[in-house]
Amino acid sequence: MNIEKQVLGLIKLSEYIKSYLAKKNEDFNETDFEFESVIKKSEIENPWFTIENQKFALKQWLDLLTEDNLKPWLSNYTPSKTIKKVGLILAGNIPLVGWHDVISVVLSNHIPLIKLSSKDKQMIPFLLKKWKEFSENEIEYEFVDRLTDFDAVIATGSNNTARYLEYYFKNHLSIIRKNRTSVAVIKGEETEEELKLLAQDIFQYFGLGCRNVTRIFIPDDFVIDRVFESFIDFKEIINHNKYANNYDYNRAVYLLNQDQFWDNNFVMLKEDEKLFSPLSVIHFSRYSSLDDVKDFINENEENIQCVVGKDELGFDTIYFGEAQNPGLDTYADNVDTMKFLEVI
Repeated sequence: MNIEKQVLGLIKLSEYIKSYLAKKNEDFNETDFEFESVIKKSEIENPWFTIENQKFALKQWLDLLTEDNLKPWLSNYTPSKTIKKVGLILAGNIPLVGWHDVISVVLSNHIPLIKLSSKDKQMIPFLLKKWKEFSENEIEYEFVDRLTDFDAVIATGSNNTARYLEYYFKNHLSIIRKNRTSVAVIKGEETEEELKLLAQDIFQYFGLGCRNVTRIFIPDDFVIDRVFESFIDFKEIINHNKYANNYDYNRAVYLLNQDQFWDNNFVMLKEDEKLFSPLSVIHFSRYSSLDDVKDFINENEENIQCVVGKDELGFDTIYFGEAQNPGLDTYADNVDTMKFLEVI
């Protein structure tokens, strides 16, 4: 396979996505109508994949798949001289969550055997078809219902699923990913704009991604109302039926249990030490020392994908509003997929 043609094909794919997103329906060509149909089918099959969220994910990817991003990223790795078949068991919690694995396998000079998530069956096949056209057929891939005859595997699932996958693939080279979530640390000096950006990290994709914030650390003297006020731009989220069902259920449980919680009619804040929170609920805890926060993060490192907060906190952070904008060199579970694919 010709890596240069593959990269050029990805750049052309990015340019096509940009063109499509900028068009109005009356300006669509045949391919644009096909793309629009793919997006609408995705939302019908999985109501969490709203057209808005799918287009948000596409926008993130078109910004990444440029020559200025692709070539520096790939320069850190050596494509394999021996073509291998790599099984990919993709997640489907947010749109295009498995796309990074797909392009990594192809650009490592391997062939992906792709087991799509039942929740995300439309977009990746369409993008692969276009990529193949734009790269003059210089990529190979297969869609499979069951993995057989493969050399390595990259799989993503829940913690329970991961235990099964680890056992099933114990005799194969593998990356097995588990549940993760993200946290935010508020220092107390944040501006209203920064807190509004934090709301994006919480509510984008309805909070279903591993990079969505589900736990907030706030100083002892921080007024919790400031957080609620920053959420107001996302109040329309309650009009989504599946989200509203989660909100109603969790609120009913808290009321029955006489739990204390803060409610603004579309999301609840609950003081809780748990890292993972139910959908429509954000856990928070107060701290008197940032050292305690740092200790918690270190102790839960295997379950935390990223930490949102200011640079001066004293540990690795991502700035407010950037949680859903990972770079090409940002890997799930902090395991370098490309390095893995170099040596299989």
